[in-house]
Amino acid sequence: MRKIVVLTGAGMSAESGLKTFRDANGLWEGDDVMEVASTKCWYKNKELVLEFYNERRSQLLKVEPNNAHKLLVDLENKYNIQVVTQNVDDLHERAGSSNVLHLHGELFKVKSVSNDKLVYKWKKDLKIGDKAEDGNQLRPNIVWFGEAVPMLDKAIEITKKADILVIIGTSMQVYPAASLIHYIQPDTPVYFIDPKPNISQNNYNNLTIISEKASVGVEKLVKLLN
Repeated sequence: MRKIVVLTGAGMSAESGLKTFRDANGLWEGDDVMEVASTKCWYKNKELVLEFYNERRSQLLKVEPNNAHKLLVDLENKYNIQVVTQNVDDLHERAGSSNVLHLHGELFKVKSVSNDKLVYKWKKDLKIGDKAEDGNQLRPNIVWFGEAVPMLDKAIEITKKADILVIIGTSMQVYPAASLIHYIQPDTPVYFIDPKPNISQNNYNNLTIISEKASVGVEKLVKLLN
């Protein structure tokens, strides 16, 4: 069974009603992203950071996977599908995807500020005073700006083994996630799905650009692969 590695970004979940991370010139529903997504900001204003992620968590509870998520699941009937996502939502899993790797963490998980191995499932509001079993404050299990991406090496190994690479709804400008495309084998077919594709046809030997939103683009992808 051929292996398809699917790299997904915010555009994958936009049709479910989740705002993309870089909407409105770096603002996310009025908040400056840099004020809520770094370790420095966490220690400067924990309440603001927690409020921001509590709102994101609450919003995620109200949305559902869209057709793009579901179509990827259908492809598992014919292909070995491995999803590597920059998204912190759980929509791939809820749609039924079997293999999902989260590069930037998961919104429905929290962890100890002192021990990355103490991770807990969490769907309610997170507050000051909520502690891990080591007695330390819990924080969102999100990779913030300036922090290492712990799952990057695993994502690289997955991408190296791709027979086909599919990229959906990402600007390919956020590093290190954007570097994954450089680890595919020469002549590996690449399908790039985005309404405003930011990729050059000249840089890849076997690139197909599908200039559509995720749901329409994945539907076209399925037809091409079948």
